[in-house]
Amino acid sequence: MKIINNPSIDTWENLLSRPSFNNDSLIEKVGVVLNEVRDNGDFAVKKYTKLFDGIALDNFRISTAEIDAAEQEVSAELKSAIKLAAKNIQVFHEKQVSPVEVVETMPGVKCWRKSVGIEKVGLYIPGGTAPLFSTILMLGIPASIAGCKQIVLCSPPDKNGQLNPAILYAANLVGITTIFKIGGVQAIAAMAYGTESVPKVHKIFGPGNQYVTCAKKLIQQEGIAIDMPAGPSEVCVVADEAAIPEFVAADLLSQAEHGRDSQVLLVSTNESVVNDIIQALDKQLQTLPRKDIALQSLENSKAIILNNLEDAVKLVNEYAAEHLIIACKNDEEIAAKIVNAGSIFLGNYSPESIGDYASGTNHTLPTNGFAKAYSGVSVDSFVKKITYQKISKEGLNNIGNAVELMADAEGLEAHKRAVTVRLKSIE
Repeated sequence: MKIINNPSIDTWENLLSRPSFNNDSLIEKVGVVLNEVRDNGDFAVKKYTKLFDGIALDNFRISTAEIDAAEQEVSAELKSAIKLAAKNIQVFHEKQVSPVEVVETMPGVKCWRKSVGIEKVGLYIPGGTAPLFSTILMLGIPASIAGCKQIVLCSPPDKNGQLNPAILYAANLVGITTIFKIGGVQAIAAMAYGTESVPKVHKIFGPGNQYVTCAKKLIQQEGIAIDMPAGPSEVCVVADEAAIPEFVAADLLSQAEHGRDSQVLLVSTNESVVNDIIQALDKQLQTLPRKDIALQSLENSKAIILNNLEDAVKLVNEYAAEHLIIACKNDEEIAAKIVNAGSIFLGNYSPESIGDYASGTNHTLPTNGFAKAYSGVSVDSFVKKITYQKISKEGLNNIGNAVELMADAEGLEAHKRAVTVRLKSIE
């Protein structure tokens, strides 16, 4: 982890850049798989499942028997933990639903907006080195609250052609039973285009590696909606003298272990605080099971020391982290100045992993600086907002002349006549 002391502001853009890779080569490889699945359906899915996951499957769909068997394999303790997390996520996301409110903008002119669930959505759940069953809760629960009629889930099989039991248990818990043993680009393609087995959906959600992310971006260009552009997971920690070094070190490693292309950023105005945190990080790293992955991630990571808190806030807003931890004395005061972040964690006792699993907030968040313009997943992500208006005769009399004048000024005579013919009928 590189330590950088008081960098000038003109170096920040390069300093805060995320790890990059050969994008042209990636697009070409992903495009080949997308096109083949679109053209050849299940045949192509089988081909790439054997090639990438090392298993030949004739049937991708998870059966009821497999779901029942998985439930028996999940420990009672883990079931309780998943249920606790599901309850908190349900409570938090239910509060995001607002009632329909009819607004009378002027006498006789009523307007309102209604949220309608997207009919068919697809969820992608990574299942490689870390089977993210928690993501099923984060996506499945708001989809259910939103009223989505069909929820399709894809996750990559292991070498035995199975899904992690916890993935099946969590899916069943939130009411998802249309589950397929398909991973990677071929899963995104199957849900985007539809195959003989997999239904076509209208919007695709879920994290993944650079291939999955690229696939989502490419299908978005074809008019298929996705949750958000995303990249490798990341965390930024702002720490001062009130921070507990062991806690901050653990938070940095919790993101570094996600993947070799993940990134962590430490920001402080105190050099001794940074040194204490790095010392604690080195110590904890030695006993980390995913040490090799974390080490590679830390090569992409930096500790930045700035002269004052004002600069630290500016830098953090420029970085626009997926996860932002403020381990400072005046955490809430600092948080009020943050305008770019996916999710913020305040104080010494709010580890990012709590939000990843069970506090109730959603962990599907914008990465790679997209927090400057995108929000994390919520119930709103699974709905369309349809507007309505109903105009009475009184309302048309009140508003009609203004519309006639505006349409005439824009040279749209038919627009004007649509109002004029009605006004004449009222006279």
